[in-house]
Amino acid sequence: MKRVILALAAAALCSAVFISPGLAAEQAVTFKSGTETGSGLLVAPEGKGPFPAVIVIQEWWGLDDWIKDQARALAREGYAALAVDLYHGKVTKDPEVAHQLMSGLPEDRAVRDLKGADAYLLSRADVKKDRIGVVGWCMGGKYALQLATLEPGLKAVVAYYGAPPTDPAALARIKAPILGNYGGDDKGPSPEQVKAFEEALKKAGKTVDIKIYPGAPHAFANPNNPWKGYREDAAKDAWARTLAFFAKHLKS
Repeated sequence: MKRVILALAAAALCSAVFISPGLAAEQAVTFKSGTETGSGLLVAPEGKGPFPAVIVIQEWWGLDDWIKDQARALAREGYAALAVDLYHGKVTKDPEVAHQLMSGLPEDRAVRDLKGADAYLLSRADVKKDRIGVVGWCMGGKYALQLATLEPGLKAVVAYYGAPPTDPAALARIKAPILGNYGGDDKGPSPEQVKAFEEALKKAGKTVDIKIYPGAPHAFANPNNPWKGYREDAAKDAWARTLAFFAKHLKS
């Protein structure tokens, strides 16, 4: 009986914590989100830290394997990466379902979850309090930029083809440098919208670096793009830009 109990305990532990090569551990975590509870996957580098940290924000598919892999890739670069589950457990590969999930996501709840994730990272002893950034793709890119208008303590913000904020008052609240990776063939947001956003940031005295990739459509960085929109060269260049940007602002 004792052996059975120990085996069950070990199985329960393995269901919550997964050891990955080059990583200390990855684990499902929960944190306070207003009066509710948020959750996500935390992937930490090897060692005790403290580490710079990155909040990782999903596309409209949910917290799927690809987003988790981006968190793992960041952890291998030395960041404590927290991929937030904005859909609270729901994931899909169906574009129609994804659209429904995104449309049905209460924006105030998503913002609370992201602010809760930031507060959770700040509470951890293995995280550098003054070296937290955020990255998001598509819907997540929009929320990454929105979080920049709400959390002045962020030190670096990366948006992949995320709809930018347009309210001058919101733009004025941004403190962190912004890196944007956008597609030249994207319709939402369009290159014209992106350029207007960049000009508005520069006019407001903000630090911004936006690159528009000719011939790249929406979601060009995701090889699982169901519309055959993946562009390998653009994706690799955008990721290299992302890592260099985070290294400059979160590791220095």
